[in-house]
Amino acid sequence: QVQLVESGGGLVQAGLSLRLSCAASGRKLSDYVLGWFSQAPGRERQVVGITTRSGEYTIYLNSAKGRFTISRDDAKNAIYLQINSLKPNDTAVYYCAAAPTVATLETRGSWGRGTQVTVSS
Repeated sequence: QVQLVESGGGLVQAGLSLRLSCAASGRKLSDYVLGWFSQAPGRERQVVGITTRSGEYTIYLNSAKGRFTISRDDAKNAIYLQINSLKPNDTAVYYCAAAPTVATLETRGSWGRGTQVTVSS
């Protein structure tokens, strides 16, 4: 099973950008569908975006379109989440996940422990 570790979170001012990283070990990320999720304080976890094994297709939550970009670097066995024009309501713990299929991503995927992003106004 693949192990995932997120990094890159922190306290940032609104309007700035941040790139979160998710490093994998144990298996090649090219074998997996990958996703980024967020969980804001007091709210349920929600998907930010999901990218296919090849990276050819990436789908985003509607509210994430335009400011969030998922990329993957299979050579480094990592995926990234670029967040531009940060807003206070982007404050959340961000998680990456990996699974063989989209259908199993949330329920049976491998998850990191998350990285906290806090956006100040």
